[in-house]
Amino acid sequence: MEITLDQLLASRERRVARQQELLHKYPDATLVCLTVIMPGSVKRNFFSLITANAAVTAILDRYEGSIEHVSLKDEVTGYEGYLVTTHDREQAKRIACDIEDSHPLGRLFDIDVMDEQGTPMSRSAVGHQPRRCLICNNEARFCMRARAHTQEELQARIKQMIEDYVHRV
Repeated sequence: MEITLDQLLASRERRVARQQELLHKYPDATLVCLTVIMPGSVKRNFFSLITANAAVTAILDRYEGSIEHVSLKDEVTGYEGYLVTTHDREQAKRIACDIEDSHPLGRLFDIDVMDEQGTPMSRSAVGHQPRRCLICNNEARFCMRARAHTQEELQARIKQMIEDYVHRV
C-alpha cells in the first residue's frame, strides 16, 4: 500500500512522541530506535518485513543481557522498534554501528541511539565512517542529496540484497 506524505510526516511525529515518552520513562538508560530503509511510497511490504525481522533478531542478540524494554510497531508507514538498554550511549552506538556494518542486510537498518533530548548520535561520535551508498559506495548522504540514483535502481539493489540474504539463511 502506498503512503502519502501526510501519513509519513504524521508517523515521524508519533515516533518522536514515542521516543520522548521512553526517554522520560527510562531516564537512566539508553534508547535505541530501529527503522527500515525502504525508499519509495511503499514502506511496508514483503521485503521490508524480512529486513525488519532480521534487524530485530540482530538487535536482540547483540544487546542481550542489557535490555530493559522492547516495543515493536508494524505500521503502514514502516516497521519501528524501540529498545531501552543499560549500555551507555557510546557503547550502544558502537553496537548499532557494528550491526549496520556487519549484517548482510545491515545497510537497510537504520539504528539510532538517542541522546537525552532525543537527538540521534552520529556514527562519527564513536569513530565510525558515514553510511555508504547502496549502489556506488560513496557517502550515502551525498548520493541522496544529489539524487544520484533513481528510485528504481535503489529498489532493485534492495530487492537483490534481500533475495541474496534469504538464499543464504
